[in-house]
Amino acid sequence: MSNENAAPAATEPIPLTAALASFDALWSPRIVTRVNDYDVRVAKVAGEHVWHVHEDTDEFFLVLDGTLHIALRDGAKGRGGDGDGGERSVTLEQGAVFVVPRGVWHLPRSSGGASILLFEPSGTSTVGDAHDVVPGHVDVTTGHALGT
Repeated sequence: MSNENAAPAATEPIPLTAALASFDALWSPRIVTRVNDYDVRVAKVAGEHVWHVHEDTDEFFLVLDGTLHIALRDGAKGRGGDGDGGERSVTLEQGAVFVVPRGVWHLPRSSGGASILLFEPSGTSTVGDAHDVVPGHVDVTTGHALGT
């Protein structure tokens, strides 16, 4: 997948604190750099995202600040659940990483707010390949260039 908003691979160090300070929008990731065909994105989050699934790619989360909760529907095929559908939640504190496997419906949320780093193939939508109704506070994007 190509992403016209993708940043080129970094040729100079990029302080993540400066990258995060360059925008205020929630659930609207900025592309910091690119590694091969993957975007390195940072985002500020608060409240709930949307239940969604990435059918063909895993999704990597690193919490830079705050706490992120990710609800998961293991084996479920959508909100109604066609599979075994066991639901669970993981909590990521600052410095914690977690990978949501491809094909797993998930709902990121943060009651107190968090800053996160995401690593996903360029062109990956923030709401996956399938999703519930997207609330107005969630930006449906493949990432924005840093500084926009």
